[in-house]
Amino acid sequence: MEEKPGFFDFAAEVGLTKHLGGLETTKELLALCNISEGEMILDVGCGVGATPAYIAKEYDCYVLGVDINTRMVERANETAEREGVSDRVECRVGDAQDLPFEDDFFDAVITESVTAFPEDKQKAVNEYVRVTRPGGYIGLNESTWLKFPPPPEMEAWASQELGASVKPLTSEGWTQLLENAGLQEIKIVTSPINVSDEAKGIVGRYGYRGIIRVLRRILSLYIRSVDYRKFVKHIRDEGITPENLDKYFGYGLFVGRKPRYKHNKN
Repeated sequence: MEEKPGFFDFAAEVGLTKHLGGLETTKELLALCNISEGEMILDVGCGVGATPAYIAKEYDCYVLGVDINTRMVERANETAEREGVSDRVECRVGDAQDLPFEDDFFDAVITESVTAFPEDKQKAVNEYVRVTRPGGYIGLNESTWLKFPPPPEMEAWASQELGASVKPLTSEGWTQLLENAGLQEIKIVTSPINVSDEAKGIVGRYGYRGIIRVLRRILSLYIRSVDYRKFVKHIRDEGITPENLDKYFGYGLFVGRKPRYKHNKN
């Protein structure tokens, strides 16, 4: 039996991925990771490739992106071509919990709204650390419970807004993952979510031309896909933003540095 398309299949088809906090938060994450010109960067969960293209253009870095969704990877490589950075951006299929790269390869590894999804988050973070060179940075921008436990309506909203498999952690939970992976110099910045700002952030990241392109794809998909029409109806029916959302739900930047030297246990 053929599996029906889900949240990320539709997002890939229309060419849109959401990162909490918008482009300004991506800039802050890159600054905390001390990204500089000419470095080798890995974007885990690259989506449609907006962040890899931005890094390549703004920092003149070489960026590898991985995503578990094949259509996302196709869109990401299309983005690199359209933005004129295909010589510096390459995206391929890959799993955050089993990265297809050798040890100590990247100057920095970043994720945006990605590590909240794997069941074994510690395994994913350990993989980020493994492929980062000693002294390099690992930076996460992830959905975060600001107050825990959240009411059921908050969990339901996060599920329909970010994807059914999302499992946010508290700030303490994310920090513990970085500490368990042996990272040092950990920096934490958390912010409540603002729904209207998130909408503005999408426009800021993709630009008006990009949004028009996405809207055209949405219209086309809506016309030809019964499953997508059902998906949109569900979002419309369930999409009421809960009161006091900003007290419970937000996002956090969690950045750590891989030790320069391995500790000798003998």
